[in-house]
Amino acid sequence: MNELQSRRAFLSNVGKGTIAATIGPALAGELGLAPSAAAADGPKALNFGDMEPLVCFMQETPIAGLQAGLAEKVKAGVPLKKLVAAGVLANARTFGGEDYVGFHTLMALSPALSMSANMASEKEKALPIFKVLYRNTNRIQEHGGRGSEVLHEVDGLASGLTASPTELLQVMKTKDEAATERMMARMISRDPEEAFDALLYCVQENPEVHRTVLPYRAWDLLDVVGDENASTMLRQSLHYCLKSEKYRKPEWEEHSRMLTKLLDEYKLLEKGSGTRSAEDAYVEELSKTIFEGTAEQAAGAVAHALAEGFDPMAIGEAISLAANQLVLRDVGRPPAWESPGKPVGSVHGDSVGVHASDSVHAWRNLADIAKGRNAHACLILGAWQVARDRGYSGEGRDFLKWEPIPSKHQIGSVKGKDQDALLAELDEAIKGNLQAQSSAIVHQCGQLGIPEKSVFQRLLRYAVSEDGALHAEKYYQTTWDEFHRTRPSFRWRHLVGLARVTASEYGRPAAGQAEARELLGV
Repeated sequence: MNELQSRRAFLSNVGKGTIAATIGPALAGELGLAPSAAAADGPKALNFGDMEPLVCFMQETPIAGLQAGLAEKVKAGVPLKKLVAAGVLANARTFGGEDYVGFHTLMALSPALSMSANMASEKEKALPIFKVLYRNTNRIQEHGGRGSEVLHEVDGLASGLTASPTELLQVMKTKDEAATERMMARMISRDPEEAFDALLYCVQENPEVHRTVLPYRAWDLLDVVGDENASTMLRQSLHYCLKSEKYRKPEWEEHSRMLTKLLDEYKLLEKGSGTRSAEDAYVEELSKTIFEGTAEQAAGAVAHALAEGFDPMAIGEAISLAANQLVLRDVGRPPAWESPGKPVGSVHGDSVGVHASDSVHAWRNLADIAKGRNAHACLILGAWQVARDRGYSGEGRDFLKWEPIPSKHQIGSVKGKDQDALLAELDEAIKGNLQAQSSAIVHQCGQLGIPEKSVFQRLLRYAVSEDGALHAEKYYQTTWDEFHRTRPSFRWRHLVGLARVTASEYGRPAAGQAEARELLGV
């Protein structure tokens, strides 16, 4: 969302100054981070200091009055960023990474703030933020409000002075939440860099979109919530991993063995990040291998590229382009997958392509801030997951047999030749839920040199106005980021995919948006 923080800056913020605010005075005193205090019986609520009144406002305000209250705060001069920070902390304290709608809403808050900066007018800037904060408070109250908070102060100490990543992983596998939290707290207090890397071992245990995105968002939201809340953000990822242990399957071990084998075979534990540039043809071929191959073949291709010294940025481009093919080739939801807001033929929400794209986006960012083994592992697992996810098309369905859109016929049917005509045609196609036609129009925008900013801004309208089945904001930001870090010869594929998803999601307005527009006068 903003300038990327360095890994050391990020992780140093999870250290003594931040953990004291999260684990509470009793444990902080024992760790030498704050004066000792006797712990009372029962879990103590997290307290966010000066932010506490605004965090409570997000949790306790009746949903019917929330947006009016938000509008009053904006009028009084409360920055939108501060409102988002309060929403993030309210979400973290309430859900702790354990509620499906809750953590999806958390993932949408940073993109909403970024989208706000790109809205066409000053009055509109609050719209994406009001949209997600409305969803946030509504879900908090459905969850039980303050009485149902998941994250509390960590109580007690883990035994032993040190712990390795594998030890944290093994404790997590026991499903002992208290012991795992205590061990993580001690690791953070001793060496925050090692603690973050240990958390990634837990994340990598089962590569899937939500498990991958949560630790990335912890980092992404640091400049929003403040350094003192960094460990609170990390704990959400740990809780998600802990909860997932209830559903552990034997096949989880397959990719773990594969990863260990590839790291050893290509001697990647001894290698740093490469700097070798890659030609377009190489990136295209690597992307094709990842998309068409088995999960093991995709992972092996990336491991080989890392061993050859190619720049991780180029490798990441290839993985991202492979995920994009899942958006462009999808024939849509079959009848068996139909659900409210996600009809047959739709590709928005939790579709295979949207999930794969968001996963790769997170893996690439985690690779950027990880070190050593984890920097390589994140890219290898990103490729493995794309190829694995391709198999989630359903019985009798095969992405490899489907052609990407737009087709030559669809491209040829585009009438507009200039920016105004093309964008008007795009509006019409989106409002008609014409996925292929919307994609063809954006493809032509790229071919004719239409500025990408105008296309993004047009699609932004719908990312804000439509519900998007929990994924509109996140996928919009994924597309924005992947477009801007992909070479010009390939980058418009991402925007074409966003056009398709936008046309799919149109017609289901976001809850609370009509009221928000009235309150803001837009």
